Order: sequence, then C-alpha cells, then structure tokens
Amino acid sequence: MKARRFLLVLALFGVHAHAAQMSEDALWQALRGGGVTVLLRHAATNPGIGDPPGFKLDQCATQRNLSEAGRADARAIGAAFARHQVTPGAVWSSRWCRCLETARLAFGRVEPEPSLDSMFRDEEDQSAAKLRALRTRLAARSATSPLVLVTHDVNIRALTGQSLAQGEMVLVKQRDDELEVLGRIAVPRQDRAAAR
Repeated sequence: MKARRFLLVLALFGVHAHAAQMSEDALWQALRGGGVTVLLRHAATNPGIGDPPGFKLDQCATQRNLSEAGRADARAIGAAFARHQVTPGAVWSSRWCRCLETARLAFGRVEPEPSLDSMFRDEEDQSAAKLRALRTRLAARSATSPLVLVTHDVNIRALTGQSLAQGEMVLVKQRDDELEVLGRIAVPRQDRAAAR
C-alpha cells in the first residue's frame, strides 16, 4: 500500500532527478541565482516516529518536538544561509510544531502551509490532494527569490524520491510540469559547531 502510494505521488508530481547532482558550492550559487525551491526536513527531534496518539496541531506538548540538538541545528541552518548570503523570499512550513520551530529558529519567520502537513498517516487520496494543493501554490508563485519549504521526510520522498536526514535539505527547480532535483545539502559542520 505504502509503495503504491509513493509511486502514485511521484507520478502525480512529476519528479526528475539529475543523474549527476551539483556540488554543494554550486547549489549555494544556484540559490543566490533564484528560481530554486528548498525542501528542508525539520531538524532533529526527540526519539520516536510520527506523533503520539491523539496529538493536536495547536498543542505542541502533544507532539514529537525538536530536541536541543535539533534547535541548535535549526539555528545552524540559518547561519549557513547567512554565510552564503542567501535570503529566502518566503518560508512555508507544515503546521506541525517541529517544522514551525525549525523555520522560526533558522529564518526568524514562517508562513504555515497545510499542503506541507505530514502525510505519514494519510490515505492515498489525502496525500494526492496535498500534493495538488502544493503544486497549485508553487505554480502561482512568481517571485524568483528562493522559497524554503519546511516539511517531513514522507512528504519530501513523495515530492522528490529523496530520503533526507533530519535538518537536511534538497534543492529543486520547477521545469514545466516536473521538479528537477539539483542536489542535497546537510547542515555544515562549522555552522553546527557555532550554533551549539
């Protein structure tokens, strides 16, 4: 069931991955050039998978949240963007607290976006609806400055075919009806060390 859903959403969104992905320096340069979207998996959390039964979106205490290391990593992500002179034009996030906190600590601002909400427990049609809604929002966006989307592993896998570590990001560019995967960036060690 999960494998079928994964293939469905990949086909729905149209993902195209480069065989040879760009170097990290080239990725930062591409971000400065504009027209690139960053899919960022939320930073490190307390142990666990998913959320406790009965969790509520408006009550962070009921969810799996960022660990202290995750908070430091989120700040390090923001430091890496600043060091590379990249200013996001917009930061959209899943409404889960771990994603919103990652965005706020990294960039100081965030716009909650329901189409980025976790698809972990979704049925096939719910996942497809979220991806359609996100595609519509992305298509309507005319700004060329980088867009950062803070979301969950399952969503990023559905959108790009890439499985990211917590706090890792994958850069994509819209090419007609496809997302072209440019490459991945982990939190740089010097920014992580400075943020702790």
